Amino acid sequence: MKFLELINKCLLELNYKQVSAFSELIKNDHKKIKTILNILNKEVCRLEGWDFLLKRTTLNLPANTTEIENTVNGRILYLIIDGNSYKYCSDNELYFTGKLKDRTFSSFGNMLLFPEFGEDKQIDIVYYSGNCVKSLQGEEKENLEYGDDESVIPMPFAEQILVYGTCLRMKANTEHFRFLYWQGMYNEALKNLKSKTCAVFRNPPKVSIHR
Repeated sequence: MKFLELINKCLLELNYKQVSAFSELIKNDHKKIKTILNILNKEVCRLEGWDFLLKRTTLNLPANTTEIENTVNGRILYLIIDGNSYKYCSDNELYFTGKLKDRTFSSFGNMLLFPEFGEDKQIDIVYYSGNCVKSLQGEEKENLEYGDDESVIPMPFAEQILVYGTCLRMKANTEHFRFLYWQGMYNEALKNLKSKTCAVFRNPPKVSIHR
């Protein structure tokens, strides 16, 4: 569902006047809705290891080099060199003192740290993309900016999660007559997203509500 459509759905739920063009979104409440939609979209995308965010790329590690720039836009799931999986080690001091563990890698700032190899290596990486939005032209990016931008969260889950979640945050009042309805619809949609967008069964979906 496009950004403008999501905004109009929120306006309808909140009993506000809908708009016919993105350029009409000039009021403070319009700006709040746009901001919340973006925050919520990114939060949900980073909440789990969603299959719809999985990407694959390769990096080149030159011979006798132990660090390269991390150009991966997201969270690394698997890192493979010569068919061997390398695990992440959070203790990067080991790499600076030469006490690194076998088949591990680390990070420091925007650099990835590796063991030293005597020949060039190709690094195969599977990662969860940090881009939560796609444009009309299919370009992936981080934020919803234009009326025809779309969340990468698949439909119909995107509509329910983003619209009801935004309404919850706009009002943020448990006494509001539609609060419990929005909360129930949001939680149900998030649970369904967890259970129905994974190609392989992992763990039963759970939704935690923090007060």
